[in-house]
Amino acid sequence: MSAAKRDEPTGSTQDETAENEGKGRPTPSRRAVQAANARPIVGSQDKELRKQQRAAQNEARERARTGMMAGEERYLTVRDRGPQRRFVRDYVDARWSAGELLIPVMVLFLIVAMLPGWGQVYGVFFVWGFLFLAIIDAVVLTFILKKKLTQKFGEGNVQPGFKWYGAMRAMQFRMLRMPKPQVKRGKYPN
Repeated sequence: MSAAKRDEPTGSTQDETAENEGKGRPTPSRRAVQAANARPIVGSQDKELRKQQRAAQNEARERARTGMMAGEERYLTVRDRGPQRRFVRDYVDARWSAGELLIPVMVLFLIVAMLPGWGQVYGVFFVWGFLFLAIIDAVVLTFILKKKLTQKFGEGNVQPGFKWYGAMRAMQFRMLRMPKPQVKRGKYPN
């Protein structure tokens, strides 16, 4: 018999080690597993506990709302996060945009449209003209933003979607923008 065959374990010892290994307990039944994982469908019936939880949720929501209004990065939505979005927000908030006046012009048009005669016709032309002016202003804004973002962050590092983000922010009332403007008019970001 060769030395290699003498060193190999026999088959009976392999079977014994396999039998000794195992989890050491019986498999639980389906009923036992489901009972262990059962959770109540409705929360606690304790009114005081629910009241405390509701108060904590309200406080957390209020903190998040004020943080978002103040422009704190951790409370902002994913759409508003990042240094490039902050730059776009600050740039849009620092300038006057024709789009800011779009809603008041539309309301004025609704009033003028109720007047009989040529006022309606002139009102329609005025609203369409102002709408085209706001669109042109938004397009010009996107070219300016692309140039500024490329200068500040580099050619390949410009985050996509900034054009739409800036144009939509420029179309909103300044006082209704979220997050609130952090710069005064004329104070452009560097």
